[in-house]
Amino acid sequence: MKTDILIVGSGCSGLYCALNLPRDKKITVITKSDAERNDSFLAQGGICVQRDEEDFDPFFEDTLRAGHYENREESVRIMISSSQDVIRDLLAYGVEFNRNPDGSLDFTREGAHSRHRILYHKDITGKEITSKLLERVRERDNVEILEHTALLDLAVKDNVCHGAVLAFPDGHIETVQAEYTVLATGGIGGLFRHSTNYRHLTGDALAIALRHGIELENIDYIQIHPTTFYSDKADVRSFLISESVRGEGAKLYNKNMERFVEELLPRDLLTEAILEQMKKDGTDFVWEDLRPIPEKELREHFPNIVAYCAEHGYDPTKECIPVVPAQHYFMGGVKVDKQSKTSMERLYAVGETACNGVHGKNRLASNSLLESLVFAKRAAEHMTANPKEITPLPSVDLSPYADPSAWEAQNKKMVLDEIDRRKKSRV
Repeated sequence: MKTDILIVGSGCSGLYCALNLPRDKKITVITKSDAERNDSFLAQGGICVQRDEEDFDPFFEDTLRAGHYENREESVRIMISSSQDVIRDLLAYGVEFNRNPDGSLDFTREGAHSRHRILYHKDITGKEITSKLLERVRERDNVEILEHTALLDLAVKDNVCHGAVLAFPDGHIETVQAEYTVLATGGIGGLFRHSTNYRHLTGDALAIALRHGIELENIDYIQIHPTTFYSDKADVRSFLISESVRGEGAKLYNKNMERFVEELLPRDLLTEAILEQMKKDGTDFVWEDLRPIPEKELREHFPNIVAYCAEHGYDPTKECIPVVPAQHYFMGGVKVDKQSKTSMERLYAVGETACNGVHGKNRLASNSLLESLVFAKRAAEHMTANPKEITPLPSVDLSPYADPSAWEAQNKKMVLDEIDRRKKSRV
């Protein structure tokens, strides 16, 4: 196979990158599952945007404070200053956000935000954005999407990426030549028992980086979402109870139905408080009360949450629901610069698998969609400004990939061991 740009992943960052590349480039997007089974489709809360000139400094401070001031400040500035441009693009692609009766965009607020600056579409903002991006990509003759096609490895020589090794749905393994390769492989939830992520997202890009000496950054910075619907079933993807419900007034109670925490704390601090309360109470969950939100607003703003709770025996308009923290988001990843370039030539990384320093130690709510889109566009613009010739692939021995399941098991262990090693090195 041969393509100009290979994009590994069909989430919002991979799709937006494709849309910002020239139409005369042949672009191949591969995805490990089907094109809609990625975490971008699951994002409930919304997408941040700088409201006005006066909002830059508060937005900047909110992001740094949530990230424990370990953020790369230049990246944060780029994200905020690019936010309105991204929203204009999304609106042009047909993305619909909730609006006020007068037709103006409606903004909500989430935990650790000092202002209402979050645009949303009901409680399925990620699905609304990503589905519209997918529609626009499918309209382009120069883009091919290959579903159920997995990235096994990169074809590398002298720290230059010349393409990749792919596993196709029929089981055959093949190499692909590319001018540039973009890693948009998503998060690492499949490495954990309890996670809001899809199970097939197992940190493939991290394993590849470890095998080839590509720089990684902060891969032990793993965000736990404080409120997911509690289930005693193992290996079930945890259903996220959006931060937005707490932004709109939902409360958290202990086993005696008493409030025990300020609900709008940053996620890591709130998670600590919930886990401490569970330990104190000897329970596997705490209670979340959505009844402070007017019923009409609850049903209109959060219909999926209401429906999910009903399917599992709870009516959140009349009773509290059980919630528990679960692995949710990955702040670290393949280290990239402000153009989303990795330490390997001709290789970029965008979205959750990349670490450009925006999030620091802890992601501010609803910054993920914005950060992914901003830096995906920057990657596309940089590749466009620096075209390369497609060069012959170096010799690749395909025998190590004969058993993809064994290869993936090795990768999982490698990544978890490295996360553990880096955690211990901070102590």
